[in-house]
Amino acid sequence: MKQKHVLWTIGLLFTIVIANGPASAQEPTRPAGNNSRYRMRDYGIKTGVMQPGPLNAITDVAGVKVGHVTLIEGDDIRTGVTAILPHEGNLFREKVPAGFWAGNGFGKISGTTQIEELGNIETPVVLTNTLSVAAGMEGLISYMLAQPGNEKIQSVNAVVGETNDGGLNDIRGRHVTSDHVLQALEQAATGPVEEGNVGAGTGTICFGFKGGIGTSSRVLPQGLGGYTVGVLAQTNFGGVLQIAGVNVGERLAQYSYKNQLEAQQAVAPECLTNPDTDGSCMIIIITDAPLNERNLERLAKRGMMGLARTGGIASNGSGDYVLALSVAPENLIRSTPRYTPSYLHNDNCSSLFMAAIEATEEAILNSLFAAETMTGMGGRTVEALPAGKVASFFK
Repeated sequence: MKQKHVLWTIGLLFTIVIANGPASAQEPTRPAGNNSRYRMRDYGIKTGVMQPGPLNAITDVAGVKVGHVTLIEGDDIRTGVTAILPHEGNLFREKVPAGFWAGNGFGKISGTTQIEELGNIETPVVLTNTLSVAAGMEGLISYMLAQPGNEKIQSVNAVVGETNDGGLNDIRGRHVTSDHVLQALEQAATGPVEEGNVGAGTGTICFGFKGGIGTSSRVLPQGLGGYTVGVLAQTNFGGVLQIAGVNVGERLAQYSYKNQLEAQQAVAPECLTNPDTDGSCMIIIITDAPLNERNLERLAKRGMMGLARTGGIASNGSGDYVLALSVAPENLIRSTPRYTPSYLHNDNCSSLFMAAIEATEEAILNSLFAAETMTGMGGRTVEALPAGKVASFFK
């Protein structure tokens, strides 16, 4: 039995080396209590200078909950729903200040005109695929109407964002239902957030690799207010992947317009487009800092700066949207004739801007590190980011 065990172990080690390359590129040892998938920092790669929260997730902001429903069925269904609840109360009765920014508007997101007009949000945020926005709204409206205290309301501004997962998913089948949305909302929880091929990120593609859901956070030192900024991203876009200043996309020979750039010659006009550059990115920023809607819009703009740091290009066919929320308890908006909020001065927002940029960058990168190779509609396979190889670039 010992001999068989030794041979089995040697065979296993041989398989790991063949699959992952040299020892320096092997999977890291997971820290205790971490998520079910590896994240960028598990490989010893760090971006930015600010400190993440204990979970390095959007749920480091107190009261924030996240829920996923993942649909992987047969050969063609690769989609899902992700729900983000900003606080544990009734959001219609205790609205939160909000700001919105469109980095590029080729997308389908509901509810933003009312956010821009009134400066607040009154429902959770639901993310799904492009052709399931209507199902997202239906489920979200049903959820809000059923909340105690909402028995007489006749208007709900449902906020639903999307990216197009049609590269791996039978998107025309519209397999997401309002029941899936309700399930994601009802099972949303605080604590660690599952990342990668889950929820609304199940079938997404990013920088030519498998994308997905990613999250991160930053906690300001007490001298800067001690506030937390958390980000969740649904990644499905193109460009040239950059990590901590390293041109990873070029090193891996995987980036947008690679064939045309290598040819360095005139090409037919129909060859100038590259569908793999398009897609979309949804970025949700939540902070406990007391910001008004105007400074939340400014914070949302910094989300696009975080996307740019990863090498995203906000292509013509990409819907790149950022929603920023403040859940400071003293500023929740209730149905009273007057209220007296307390907001940070403009001069105290810069550190929050920096935190949002760093957390957005890392959330996007975590979505790539956590994702796994997936085969979907039409037998198409999208490979995961070769994380071990990427880690070797930083040795």
